[in-house]
Amino acid sequence: MNKLTVKDLPYAYDALEPVISKKIMELHHDKHYAGYVNNFNLALDAGKISSFNYNGAVMHEVFWENMRPAQENNLPPEGMFEDFEKFKAEFSAAAVTVEGSGWAVLWKTEAGLAVGQLEKHNLLGLNGAKPVLVLDVWEHAYYLDYLNDRKSYVENFWKIINWEVVAGRLRS
Repeated sequence: MNKLTVKDLPYAYDALEPVISKKIMELHHDKHYAGYVNNFNLALDAGKISSFNYNGAVMHEVFWENMRPAQENNLPPEGMFEDFEKFKAEFSAAAVTVEGSGWAVLWKTEAGLAVGQLEKHNLLGLNGAKPVLVLDVWEHAYYLDYLNDRKSYVENFWKIINWEVVAGRLRS
């Protein structure tokens, strides 16, 4: 297995303001995400594989890519979802109710699309599904901006989803 590298954000640290602050993005990318990458590489050097760190890095890379600067009325392409409002409510509920820390995920499976929660991302590889839209609801992703108001963070996330990237993942 090859070592991982810390990938640059596809936008400036302050590009997601006011939804996610520059400070959060700097800490989240440069400390938390970089920590997953570095700890995976250290484990690899020691002859071990750390699925927790590997999957943490992978999930963050999907997360960075599925965001863009905020837009009001940010909607997916026509026809992406049979009932967008129903999907939005289901995904938001999954994000708000993750026990402890984790992720809300829209999965592409052999049977179609599914919304779920991933509390421990070290289990990512066990389900055989591909994450196409993810929302990090670990406290490091929002606490400086939203304190313990995860619900507001989730509500604002809809303004920064990069639907073109999500649509591309659905097609692949």
